[in-house]
Amino acid sequence: MKMNRLPNYLIAGVTLLGVAMVSLSSCSPSKGNNPGHEFFPDMFHSIAYEANLHDYYYYNTWGNEVEYRKYATPREPVKGTIPRGFAGASSAADYKDKEAYFQNTPVNGFVPYYYEDTEEERTRASAEILENPFPITAEGLSRGEDLYDIFCGICHGDNGDGAGYLVRDDGGVYPAQPANFLLPEFVEASEGRYYHSIMFGKNVMGGYADKLSYEERWQVIHYIRSLQAKELGLVYDPTGNTLNNSSIPEVEFEASMEVDMEQQADGESEDHSTDVYDSDDH
Repeated sequence: MKMNRLPNYLIAGVTLLGVAMVSLSSCSPSKGNNPGHEFFPDMFHSIAYEANLHDYYYYNTWGNEVEYRKYATPREPVKGTIPRGFAGASSAADYKDKEAYFQNTPVNGFVPYYYEDTEEERTRASAEILENPFPITAEGLSRGEDLYDIFCGICHGDNGDGAGYLVRDDGGVYPAQPANFLLPEFVEASEGRYYHSIMFGKNVMGGYADKLSYEERWQVIHYIRSLQAKELGLVYDPTGNTLNNSSIPEVEFEASMEVDMEQQADGESEDHSTDVYDSDDH
């Protein structure tokens, strides 16, 4: 039995029509939010996930959209990880020469804090953190005042008496009375009590660790201390401190640094002499 075959010209015509339809379909014009049909879409849309970018596309190989978001979302750093950069003043030399000390590493204001957000840890921080690592300076007090007015004054008051705008008659009713820093309890409180509260908050007050850098937190504490000294008629400024023994005025700080530098120079001189003697001895 002989089968009928399509003419060659008809086969060629159908083939050309198919190619034309495919071409027109793949090259359709874009309109509005529609980018049009794409030829080799994986050349433009990555089929791999990209960190920190939610760019789910139906050609990706990482499961559904929920799973893709999980892969692309940033992970929490390993506990104890700290970013490169300035991690606080640990000595007089670090404070005065921190830019040279850390060379070209960008300063980021971060320092690790080894206390958790619990009452037990709050008590431990209050007992162990007893000194402000930054000296009392005019610049620091000025910065502390600005930061206090921005973040603290609306609740704790311009004078630190707990009578901020939110608890006055014209500011509405606040659900809790902010701390009055002028009371003996807070004048006698350690630096750690203030620092821990800034880090994690207390009661209805939220934490400010993400809003104030390491040095800024300590400058705010300096300014709070200056308000307490003013209320009590005491001195708390770069020239002297009669309020407590946990903060060093700039004049004393610079004097102690000069002594340290002299001692260091004497030590280097003695070491050098010893080296010469040893070399002669050999």
